[in-house]
Amino acid sequence: MSEHTPSDSPAASNAASSAASGAKAPPTRMLFLGEDSLAEGFSVIGFETHPNPAPADVDRVFRDLLAGRDQAFVIVDDAVMNMDVEHLKRVRREGGRIVVVAVPPLAAPPKLGSEVADRLASMFGAGL
Repeated sequence: MSEHTPSDSPAASNAASSAASGAKAPPTRMLFLGEDSLAEGFSVIGFETHPNPAPADVDRVFRDLLAGRDQAFVIVDDAVMNMDVEHLKRVRREGGRIVVVAVPPLAAPPKLGSEVADRLASMFGAGL
């Protein structure tokens, strides 16, 4: 009976060959899409920003990320997260190499807003 060790796996072989060839994984892109007052702060810390994007612009950004097979960490404001944008929906459904998180507007009171929070509120009431 042969024993399977982690170094026998295809992933380990790929990692070893990448390390041997000196290849580096491409950097993760960091993007912000949303309110211009927030975009300025994100640009200061190195994010690629898209202030006050129209739905078509949001769709184009996510379509390009998917087509380019980019790894990305994308922060959007609540307004963008609530847009009816096909490629944003697709990224959220599929998960994987593009992570999307939402931030609330600066002027609004803090609110727990997520699909999990919405489901809990529907089960136990909005007083959570």
